[in-house]
Amino acid sequence: MSKKPTKPIRQQPAPRPQKKATDASAWLSRPPVTTERDAFYNKIFMAAAAAILLTTIVLALGSGINGDDEYQNDYSTKLVSYYSTMGADSSALFIDKGKMHYYGGFFDIVTGFTNKALGYEITDAGYHSVRHFFNAIFGFLAMLFTALLAKEIAGWRAGILTLVFMFFSPRFLGDSLMNPKDIPFAAGYAVALYYMALFFKKMPAPSWKTALGIVLGIALAIATRAGGLLLMAYLLLFTSQNFLMTNGPGGRAADGKTIGKYVIWTIGIAVASYALALVFWPFAMQSPIANPLEALGEFSKLGVKIRVLFGGDNVMSDQTPWDYPVQWIWRTVPLFTLIGFLGSFVFLRKIFTRYQPLPVFIALFAAVFPVFYIIYKDSILHDGWRHLTFVYPTMAVMAALFFVTAEGILKENKFGKYALYAVVALLVLEPAVFIARNAKFPYVYFNPASGGISSAYGNFETDYWGVSVKPAIDWLESQGKISTSMKDTVTIGTTFSYTAHAYVDKKFGGKVKVKYVRFNSRYEQAWDYGIFPSRYIKGPHLRSGNWPNKRTIHAITANGVPLTAIEQGGGSAFDGEKALKAQDFPAAVTAFQQELQQYPDNELAWLKLSMAYLNSGNLPEAKNAATKSLEVAPENTTGLYYRGLAAMYGGDMNGAATDFREAIRLEDDMRPTILQTYERLAQSYDQQGNAQAAGQVREAAKNL
Repeated sequence: MSKKPTKPIRQQPAPRPQKKATDASAWLSRPPVTTERDAFYNKIFMAAAAAILLTTIVLALGSGINGDDEYQNDYSTKLVSYYSTMGADSSALFIDKGKMHYYGGFFDIVTGFTNKALGYEITDAGYHSVRHFFNAIFGFLAMLFTALLAKEIAGWRAGILTLVFMFFSPRFLGDSLMNPKDIPFAAGYAVALYYMALFFKKMPAPSWKTALGIVLGIALAIATRAGGLLLMAYLLLFTSQNFLMTNGPGGRAADGKTIGKYVIWTIGIAVASYALALVFWPFAMQSPIANPLEALGEFSKLGVKIRVLFGGDNVMSDQTPWDYPVQWIWRTVPLFTLIGFLGSFVFLRKIFTRYQPLPVFIALFAAVFPVFYIIYKDSILHDGWRHLTFVYPTMAVMAALFFVTAEGILKENKFGKYALYAVVALLVLEPAVFIARNAKFPYVYFNPASGGISSAYGNFETDYWGVSVKPAIDWLESQGKISTSMKDTVTIGTTFSYTAHAYVDKKFGGKVKVKYVRFNSRYEQAWDYGIFPSRYIKGPHLRSGNWPNKRTIHAITANGVPLTAIEQGGGSAFDGEKALKAQDFPAAVTAFQQELQQYPDNELAWLKLSMAYLNSGNLPEAKNAATKSLEVAPENTTGLYYRGLAAMYGGDMNGAATDFREAIRLEDDMRPTILQTYERLAQSYDQQGNAQAAGQVREAAKNL
């Protein structure tokens, strides 16, 4: 059999060498980092998440009420009534005190109806436990989705590290226990950013479930605060970036169908998010465009202005320097975040090269842009940087990326790698110890780089929420000073009366009364025990070491730094106040002298002694007592005012003007009172026929 002739074998041309993928689409589609042990790390992640959820809930149930809950609880009650009556009760549409109608009501609706179903009223401890429980859930969601974002970028180990970072961040954890404004907003922010990272990975044909995740995240943010509208701008920005990276400059590679998908998905998500958010925001429902924009404008200028302690000075919140948020951030984030976040800029090129660039950009932009925007707009902030809490999760993501990138660089250096692990462990240990020691109020944390809370004391606000009021009440009960079996009524005076009411009114059946007293006039009313957080005390007074004063029977502290003082009431200070009201000035002098023999660091006793001497005509002693008050509580404007009056009535116009000018510098709202005093003195000279002296006084007033 003859064989078929074989065809000559033709030599195939050698395959062309493949060019290294450098186009944007290849860069974008780089898969996330995976390892053979992903299943193992996934289990660790889930176990850690479960432990963190449980621990956060337990801590939240032991936390105190924050100072804004007075407004939140009122809003919650009105929202429940609004929805229960199908809008017939419209009190939730405008709330003058606290301007709560400018806020979305999701958290307060959920907790309000839960409390209603459980039969809890505001006076029940369980009412606040429900709110803290949900606060912990939202705090955990923020931690979880932040970690998932890191996992999506760099794998499960990065996710685990981020989860650890989030939980051991005392400020974020502390707010997760009791802050129903900033934490749900941060949770919505984190959820939306995570699902955006998944969404763009599959564009232009993403899963509807992923799109739904974005909708829920944005809706939660807007239904908490109007600033959630920022996420819509993010969606547009990141969609545009994804489109250009996938389809080249100008979208040249995209056809009409692809462009249509991008437009439909983006608009659909935005509309669905907004519509869902409006369901939980009655004020916005009334005018879906104008009212949310009105609320956004209100928040951008933060209409509520308060006096804050910053850098050692007590200044109005609209007069803080441009670096107010930056100062607060670097002083209060844990060192692992501070080092990792700043280090991520050093490794930025490596991070973008090694991981999916768009999710990295999302995390970086979300962490940096709001801070710069706040500074650029000169927006008013107070109570630290809690209004920027939502940027912290993405800061933690960037910090984790820094450390996992550093580990990759050191993979061939066994010693260096283990040294890195040791450094990270030590960095986590420090805030972990702080949390363990101060589990009821971890949010007062300051990092070691800033000197810790001991260095911050008297220079920056610590317990501005007044959360330490609850431990103070618990201490009074533990010492038997208040109890349900008391025969007599005990009165507590405090600057945080709403918080105290919540913990004693129903529990003690009316046997413990609470009254609001101003710190600077606290002995004018009768009370048995006073609970005074440092929130309303001036920085120089705190730094002087004379607070808590010797009337204090116990102090609630964080790492040894006093947050709240419990004072003994009554005594000679109250007797002196009664004598002043009766205009029995000799008796007042005697009472305040007795008070000061026992409690020489009582600044109010010195002030009222000065006042009694002024009314008695004893100007030298009035001046001396006022000077003593300034030694105990430096820069107190009342002491300057009384000393100025003593100098003025004694004919020392220069001395008076000096003290008045200093009082005006320290506290502008003293100016009308001082000017009135100058004018009264001038009028008295006019009546005496001494026009020259009257003219001198009026001229001195002009120079103030």
